[in-house]
Amino acid sequence: MNDILPEQSAVWQYLEDSFREITGACGYREIRFPLLEQTQLFKRSIGEVTDIVEKEMYSFKDGGGDHISLRPEGTAGCVRAAEQHGLLYNRQQRLWYQGPMFRRERPQKGRYRQFHQFGLEAFGMAGPDIDAEIIELSHALWKRLGLADNLTLELNNIGSAEDRRRYGSILAEYLASRAEELDPSARSRIETNPLRVLDSKHPGNLAVVREAPAMTDYLSPESVVHYEALKKLLAAARIRFIETPSLVRGLDYYNYCVYEWTTDALGAQGAVCGGGRYDGLVAQLGGRPTPAAGFAIGVERLALLLETLDKIPAAVQFRADVCIVVIGENIVAASQTLARGLRERYPGLRVVCQCGGGKYSQQVKRAYELEARLVAVMEQSDGAAPQQVKLRSLDNSFEPLVVPLDRCGPEVGRLLTPNS
Repeated sequence: MNDILPEQSAVWQYLEDSFREITGACGYREIRFPLLEQTQLFKRSIGEVTDIVEKEMYSFKDGGGDHISLRPEGTAGCVRAAEQHGLLYNRQQRLWYQGPMFRRERPQKGRYRQFHQFGLEAFGMAGPDIDAEIIELSHALWKRLGLADNLTLELNNIGSAEDRRRYGSILAEYLASRAEELDPSARSRIETNPLRVLDSKHPGNLAVVREAPAMTDYLSPESVVHYEALKKLLAAARIRFIETPSLVRGLDYYNYCVYEWTTDALGAQGAVCGGGRYDGLVAQLGGRPTPAAGFAIGVERLALLLETLDKIPAAVQFRADVCIVVIGENIVAASQTLARGLRERYPGLRVVCQCGGGKYSQQVKRAYELEARLVAVMEQSDGAAPQQVKLRSLDNSFEPLVVPLDRCGPEVGRLLTPNS
């Protein structure tokens, strides 16, 4: 599992706040659902012949003999919860969620067995306008994070389920004729899920895939009209994209348009966000036929991209405004009173009191680690509570000064206020 989870960092909060603001502005509301679901839910939705179901899910029998899995993705659980609670009956819904997902795969940079996603799902809207809205929402998030120039939108039309069945049989026949050129993993997909061979990254498969029959020759008029309308809406929104015929996504429930936001800054793990339409999933899971679309963002990869490109705002990285250094054993109460008074006097001021004591040099070192703007030194004298505080800056922007304890608050405000 991860050594450090994103929730433990200020970056996670920054990303969550940004996502909440963007989705809230477009009318999306949060939904929550369990980490554990019936295994059959994922087999029915994702597809039994997929890497996720065949190799990556954490599945087991519980004490009652039920087959249970930790959720490997969020869409199926969101649909199940929304349907169970009557949120989708003859209604449009815009929902978002966040939280951990689990896949049993080899941990690597930006990819973990426990990872986190922000997900967004929209129900009850069949036209390309909702696809465009969702993509534009993700683009607004990239702009908010300063990443708009570092992510590329890749788009493809995979047609309807019937389109894919028709094309799949043609593709399988072609791949079988060149099976000896494919790697073992691709060969195993020819009969079960040939479309997955299209997005194979194995060098030996690329030539075969390049010469495969084109999916565009087997698409229904309806899917073509939908896709062309979406492209026009994206152009009107000035969102650049490239069309990637090999993009099929790794989940069976998608139809019509699918897409990924990718970057070349993270090496092989280039996909940061992926999504598309899944109009048949609600009915597939027992609900009434309901058009739907959505996406999921990998939080670890997004945080890694911000770090790699040095896009994390300074305000997100925790820095203390005031660090109180405590010299002496009997002045803990006095130091905490000072910290409390500063926080009350200046709401939002980040005041760190050096609990646990230690040598002066050790406490100052910790103040440097916190990049404190100001250090307030309280020192016990002759066993009596201190009546004065020494204020100093770590960057030597002013000469150290000693002030009476009851004047510490105003002096801290003066020193931390530019041009005062």
